[in-house]
Amino acid sequence: MAARRARPRAREAAESRDDGGDARPPFHGPVRRRQRLQSETAMTVYGDLIRYRELFGNLFRRDVQAKYRGSLLGVAWTLANPVLLMAVYLLVFSVLWHTPFGTEGHYALFLLVGLSAWIFFSTSVQSASRSMLDNANLIRKTRFPRQLVPLSIVATHLVSFAVMLVGLLALNFALLPRVRATEWLAIPIAAGVVAIASGLALAIASLDVLFRDIEFLVAALLLPLFFLTPVLYPLSSPDISKHHKVVEIIHWGNPLSPAIQALRAPLFYGDLPRVSDAIYLVVASIVALALGAFVFTRVDDQIAVEV
Repeated sequence: MAARRARPRAREAAESRDDGGDARPPFHGPVRRRQRLQSETAMTVYGDLIRYRELFGNLFRRDVQAKYRGSLLGVAWTLANPVLLMAVYLLVFSVLWHTPFGTEGHYALFLLVGLSAWIFFSTSVQSASRSMLDNANLIRKTRFPRQLVPLSIVATHLVSFAVMLVGLLALNFALLPRVRATEWLAIPIAAGVVAIASGLALAIASLDVLFRDIEFLVAALLLPLFFLTPVLYPLSSPDISKHHKVVEIIHWGNPLSPAIQALRAPLFYGDLPRVSDAIYLVVASIVALALGAFVFTRVDDQIAVEV
């Protein structure tokens, strides 16, 4: 009897070895399951904005109310920042240092287009960088998709960007007749800027949970990045374009450069965006969103512990 019972066990062991030589599925099962869950999470990071739209809306409303609480002008301050900056740069480049950059007497409008995109990007990324840490109590006590926290910050600044964009569309329509047939193209181009800001904000906020120096590094890099982005100047200006190699590096090494160039084409020059800039913007948007999802899925299980 003992010999008969031993034969089936030996046969099962042999079949186990034939199937892959590893008779330890309990050890490897959780690893495979974890890899599968990470893959699924990477595909659903942004889908959770729809599935948890009510929670996302609550976070968004909370952030907007916190931003403008106690303010008399409220959202009107959205326009004050770019207008004040425009006035300063207009004084510097048009009066003190006369450099119109070939903008045909409309340097103020030229500045506003670039400043609107830059202010949205920089404030979104910098505000979102420590958003996980600022919401540590909520993250520790409540289980929810944590990517909603930095993305709600981006959505808050998107309100300001939308107000600035609507104001620009109306202003340029009135003052620049050449843009009336093309300025509607600014809307999908602005969506690309939002995608880049969202992906980078999610990646930076996730990394800042593990490495607290990230937020300081971001703050330090934004100022030089501002001057390396064609906000104050067009890359096509003769004084700038003569430095061909430097211009190429600035343009293609900085994802915001083609984005702002593409935004100015229909909104200031009345032209279609260059094909190369449009393609670059689409690719940069996809890469930024993928990067944000990738980084977030790698650190998601550590966020509640580290904040």
